[in-house]
Amino acid sequence: MEVNEEAERPWAGPLGPLLARPGVTDVLVQEPGYAWVDSGGALARETVDLPDADAVRALAVRMAGAGGRRLDDAAPLVDARLPDGTRLHAVLPPLAPDCAAISLRSVRARALDMEDLVASGMVTGPLGQVLRAMVARRLSVLVTGATGSGKTTLLASLLSLVDSGERILIIEEAGELSPAHPHVVRLVERRANIEGSGAVGLSTLVREAMRMRPDRVVLGECRGAEVREVLSVFNTGHRGGFATLHANSPADAPARLVALGSLAGLDQRTVELQAAIAFDAVVHVERIGDARRVTRVATLARAADASLTAVDALVWDRGRWVTGPAWESLGVRLGIEIEVGLRVA
Repeated sequence: MEVNEEAERPWAGPLGPLLARPGVTDVLVQEPGYAWVDSGGALARETVDLPDADAVRALAVRMAGAGGRRLDDAAPLVDARLPDGTRLHAVLPPLAPDCAAISLRSVRARALDMEDLVASGMVTGPLGQVLRAMVARRLSVLVTGATGSGKTTLLASLLSLVDSGERILIIEEAGELSPAHPHVVRLVERRANIEGSGAVGLSTLVREAMRMRPDRVVLGECRGAEVREVLSVFNTGHRGGFATLHANSPADAPARLVALGSLAGLDQRTVELQAAIAFDAVVHVERIGDARRVTRVATLARAADASLTAVDALVWDRGRWVTGPAWESLGVRLGIEIEVGLRVA
């Protein structure tokens, strides 16, 4: 049966068929007549029926309304979640001088499981066993990577491995995580209204989550002062949780955590001391060409000068996994032994 995309996504207009394509993660518009589509490789330019800048603006306003948000000259920026879960960001002129800019990030209908990630090449060799053991042994894990590298995809897969008898509390800026798990409670922050009131931020939601009898606490993305609450949660007996962080490598994670901690009034030493205890492992994801791949597993430790540093446990190097200095202790915690320099097909 042919699907009527206009009926399925009435708010999407001519972008509906693009969002419906299998594998599409992002649809971007910044000029009349064209959209850029990300299907996992390089962005591809597509022709769309948006004949002029007025049509692009009207579509942006229409989508914002579908997400329950206002977009006009008085409020020219919007970040909203659309009815099917798609995340919308839009900017109107004059902030986007020539034409309204629309960014759509689609949400998977189902979370990819570990077998899916292995089949796609995101998880290779012994890494699947390592990740499963992290979940089973209740390690607290920080997932790092750049925008679009696959952090959310990996995290949803890991949460799908959690025992069905456990209760998962997910706190997000925008609802993107949908793990295949029977007991998930999702909390999504609320932005201030046009009068500047009514905001409920991530810090508040993390605190509230602790009153909801969680077995696992998950922060979809750590990007601000909420890092204080996350470190507190993971330092007070709530093990087995997850958070994601924008960072170019595990080595950059300590500096990012310190910078975010400063927004919450924490000094560097406090952040470093708490982070070294809070996170048992750092799992790093990269986008390499058309592929997304887990490339490093590390631990956080205190260096000789008392600063926080990331120490490699596993490194993907020229088609094989190589163990680093932290593997011995991490492997013992996970109950796993692998060969140094194990070559992976």
